[in-house]
Amino acid sequence: MEIKSIKKLKLYGFNNLTKTLSFNMYDICYAKSPEHRQAYIEYIDEEYNAERLTNILTEVASMIGANILNIAKQDYDPQGSSVTMLISEGKMAVEAPELIDLQEIKSDAVVAHLDKSHITVHTYPESHPDKGISTFRADIDVSTCGEISPLKALNYLINSFSSDIAIIDYRVRGFTRDVTGKKFYIDHKINSIQNYIAHDTRELYQMLDVNIYQENIFHTKMILKEFDLDNYLFGTAKGELLPGEKKKIKQRLKKEMSEIYAGRNIPKVK
Repeated sequence: MEIKSIKKLKLYGFNNLTKTLSFNMYDICYAKSPEHRQAYIEYIDEEYNAERLTNILTEVASMIGANILNIAKQDYDPQGSSVTMLISEGKMAVEAPELIDLQEIKSDAVVAHLDKSHITVHTYPESHPDKGISTFRADIDVSTCGEISPLKALNYLINSFSSDIAIIDYRVRGFTRDVTGKKFYIDHKINSIQNYIAHDTRELYQMLDVNIYQENIFHTKMILKEFDLDNYLFGTAKGELLPGEKKKIKQRLKKEMSEIYAGRNIPKVK
């Protein structure tokens, strides 16, 4: 993906603008029984284990132009994983340290350091106590310091998690100076995160922006337009459900999705 620069800046020292791309990705399903809900969590745990998350972060590092120096990863019981990845913006003048496995880390976080920046992933599978709703949330932060931009990995991350809902924030912080001493608070053109989302992806989602341009803060929320119950059932086929059950399940799923998208609980209509 091409990131449009304002102009080629001649800098005094290092470009220390910090560019941070943050996601909340949500996958939602209906698991009828406690056994189905447990099976869903086990499926998510396998689908997004430390090895898979490491592969995703490795691809992200490649896309943004970072070099991987060090990886530490850990799957833990009963579920979850932890990965730490050390990366740098430019090639190292000295030999990189050997890859290290941190076997004692008990966390569901994935963390990658890019010089003074980082990539992190945290996973949160959970379920409603009695309504059959189960959700998987992945929190992702890609924060870079320098010329490289996390926006290059935007579409790859969206597609990697096949999300029903995505809530995305992008912010540029700090400033960098040119050779005359003038400060620059952003070094590329952007008026919406949507500018960097592929057209085919935008067609699939209803999207809402809340941007504060003067502060270089950009916020986009996405929710799938189409709803097919078959895509939200785990451990139960649609043909096994009675018409009344299908209606109630649809209502529960849509309410869950609407509340997550809105960021607040929706009261029952009496």
